[in-house]
Amino acid sequence: MAGSFPVAPQVRTRRIRALALITFSLSLLVVAASSALRLYGAGLGCVDWPACYGQVLHGAPPAPWAAARLLHRVVATLALLAGMLLAWRCWRPQPLQPAARYATLLLALMLLLSLVGVWSADQRNAAVNLVNLMGGLGLVSFSWRVAINAEPGRWVEQGRGGPVCRIALGVLTLTVLAGGLIGARYAAAACGSLPACAGEWLPPPQGLAALDPFVVLSGPAGPGEPGGVALHLLHRHAAALSMLLFLVVAARLRRAPQARRAVLAVLTFLALEAALGALTVASGHALWLAVAHNVGAALLLAAAASLMYAIRK
Repeated sequence: MAGSFPVAPQVRTRRIRALALITFSLSLLVVAASSALRLYGAGLGCVDWPACYGQVLHGAPPAPWAAARLLHRVVATLALLAGMLLAWRCWRPQPLQPAARYATLLLALMLLLSLVGVWSADQRNAAVNLVNLMGGLGLVSFSWRVAINAEPGRWVEQGRGGPVCRIALGVLTLTVLAGGLIGARYAAAACGSLPACAGEWLPPPQGLAALDPFVVLSGPAGPGEPGGVALHLLHRHAAALSMLLFLVVAARLRRAPQARRAVLAVLTFLALEAALGALTVASGHALWLAVAHNVGAALLLAAAASLMYAIRK
């Protein structure tokens, strides 16, 4: 068009990165607000704990926070609009790869979560609960991936994590999934002690059926319930194994400053998550600590994305 001037590549990438960081921040707010609504609605840390936990499964949830519900809807709408604009900016006038690919995945995930929201009213569907939980974390991870891939010059790829790093990232994924299943199956009350869980140190075999999310819940997992105990112990053991593996990765990457900083960020968030998890249990599952634990998981996955970028060849 006459009178229009092409945007310099550096200006375009800076704008995309700024928009990705805005989307990242909005996604974090979505995770925090949705966690607060879900956990408060479930009665987490309620006065008559744990008897009052999971009342939402019986159609009698506590009155939700009107402000939190409004905040969630507004922020989710803003995040969707930002995601649409981000995808457009990444693809036009020419694709900016790999940022465009991650922006497309981000937008697809946003649309999927909007669709899943149709079934979210029934909190008894564990699979839908899990998709909502993991989807929120995915929004944060994908928006961060767009940000770090928008300006490749800001991130120097160096160092090889090797198979240990890939195993560590896999175990970290399992850690987050186990934590998501605890929330999706309303199993927080199953374990109220540290470090053992209901006297168990290893996941009871009869509780491993709780790994199946395709169930309709009849009620929350009570104290000592085998499925909930198994999920808690799997979550804790996987987190501990992740910590050990990432320590090995940090030692292997000691001569690659950028990659080493990335793995140290992962270790920092892992330690923070462990502390928040322990405090949540010790406090009788205080709501604000549980919400912080959810937000910390999102930041942990973002740090893992940075590590994956830093060791990529």
